[in-house]
Amino acid sequence: MSTSSSIPGWPGSPSYVVFRLDGGSVAVVEQGGDQEAERAWASVSKMAVALAMCVEVDWGLHNVTENFGPRGATLSNLLSHSSGLGLEEGDPFVPVGSKRIYSNYGIDHAVKVVVNESDVGEWLEDRVFRGFGMDHTHLEGRPSSGLVGPTRDLARLGVAWLRPDGIAKATRDRFIKPFIPALDGIVPGFGRFTPCPWGLGPEVRGDKQHWMGDWPESSFGHFGQSGALMLLNADEQIGVVATSTEKFGAWAVELWPRWTSEMRSLALGS
Repeated sequence: MSTSSSIPGWPGSPSYVVFRLDGGSVAVVEQGGDQEAERAWASVSKMAVALAMCVEVDWGLHNVTENFGPRGATLSNLLSHSSGLGLEEGDPFVPVGSKRIYSNYGIDHAVKVVVNESDVGEWLEDRVFRGFGMDHTHLEGRPSSGLVGPTRDLARLGVAWLRPDGIAKATRDRFIKPFIPALDGIVPGFGRFTPCPWGLGPEVRGDKQHWMGDWPESSFGHFGQSGALMLLNADEQIGVVATSTEKFGAWAVELWPRWTSEMRSLALGS
C-alpha cells in the first residue's frame, strides 16, 4: 500500500481510499488524507440508504415493486429517480417512469414509508452501520443527503457493496442494474445524458462521459455536493471513495474524470 498526502488539482484537504478485493479480503492499494475526520457525505448518503433498502428486501419487509406512492410510484421508481417527482417536495412533476429526474424528495419519501414513525438514524444504524463497522457515521438531517462520517467508514460501505456479506448477491445485483435503462435525464453538475442509466440508489455509468472516467459501463456509485464520492465495480472488485473539505464545483468536473481513471488503473495494476 502506498500513501499520498494530496491530490493535484483537488483544493482543500481531500481524503481517499483506493481498494480491491482479493478472494474476499480487502487490500488497500493507496490512501491519503485524514481517514478519521468526520465530513459530510451529501448525496453519497444515498448509497447507505440503498444498502439499507437491500436489507429490507432480503428480510422480506418490503419489495422493490411495492407501491410507495405518490401517484403509483414503486420503491424502484423512487430509488432510481424515475418517480417523476422533482428535486424537492412541491417541485413540478412528470408522469411516473417517463423521465429520470433527480429527486432528493423521492429518496426521503421512500425512507419515510419504510421507517414510518421510527427514527431514521436508528434504522440506518441497525440496517447498515453496526453490521459493517461504520462506528463513526451518523445522520445529521435528511437521509438523502445528511450522513456525516470519516473516509474510513465510507470505504467500509464501499466494501459492503462489493462483497455483499450482509445482503444477498442477487439483491445487490438487482440494485446496481439500470432500472428503465432507456430514460434520459440530468446528472447534476455534468449535464443531460441520453440515456441516463441509474440503479436503485446507485448511479450506473453506462456510456456516460463524466465523473466516472473510463470505468466500465457496469460501474456504479454516487458523488455529493460536499465533494465526496464513491465509485465501484463489482466485476473487477475495485473501488475508490473520497471525502473533501472543498464542496463540489468546476474543479471536480475538470478533475474527477481523469482522477477516477487513474485510480482504476492503480487498483487493477498494483
